[in-house]
Amino acid sequence: MKVWKMNGAGNAFAIFDARGRKFAPDSERIRAIASEMKADQVMSIEHDRDVDAFLRIWNASGEEVDACGNGTRAVAHLLLEENGNGNVRIRTNADILKGQKAGESLVTIDMGSPLMGWADIPLSEKMDVRGVDVRIGPMDNPYLSRPAVVSMGNPHAVFFVDDVDAYNIPQIGPLVEWHPTFPEGVNVGFAQVIDRGTIRLRVWERGAGLTKACGTGACAALVCAARAGKTERTAKLILDGGELTIEWRERDDHVLMTGPVELEMSFEV
Repeated sequence: MKVWKMNGAGNAFAIFDARGRKFAPDSERIRAIASEMKADQVMSIEHDRDVDAFLRIWNASGEEVDACGNGTRAVAHLLLEENGNGNVRIRTNADILKGQKAGESLVTIDMGSPLMGWADIPLSEKMDVRGVDVRIGPMDNPYLSRPAVVSMGNPHAVFFVDDVDAYNIPQIGPLVEWHPTFPEGVNVGFAQVIDRGTIRLRVWERGAGLTKACGTGACAALVCAARAGKTERTAKLILDGGELTIEWRERDDHVLMTGPVELEMSFEV
């Protein structure tokens, strides 16, 4: 079985080619692979009768998840190189995603439409998704509160802050990740709007911790910012590991993510 170690804007993945051999690891094995390969997510490429491939995704903590934008970009790059076509279609548990080359080692993924209903995210009860009742710090004077929420195939809560580096994210992230408001957990974004076309973002990923980049998190931050009138519908997202360009296309409500991919190594097991 071929294995690739890749990253998308610093977000690291261990990708297994399971099209010719069964790959069914338990959570303990996933944690071991992620630790050994220093990966935020473990993925397997599997056969699909209707599209180019099915992509299975596990967080480093061992649980299977439905979506990973940067990981889908990395797999799209592999499939584009393999088939020589300009486009690929990849099925995940969340949706069928379309990928295309956007330049040398650049890939664009059409992430589909963001989900904005409170039950879609999901939340534990009906709330205004533009600012849910989550507070960090003293109840009467919280230093973080009312994050905007959206689903990009996985749940995201986005705090808009004046200075993203002023917050202890490894301390705050776990408090929000499994807050009772989010019955399935949540990815936690800390977004600093620099101007109407630029956002500085750091993300505490559900099941992975603080990562160098989060593709769905970047999509969520742009959607929440544009929805609130803080930015235009296209912006550059500056993450710890690199930059992504996110467009929330008005004509069809789809979110497009463009960014770099890097192959670090490959081997067979």
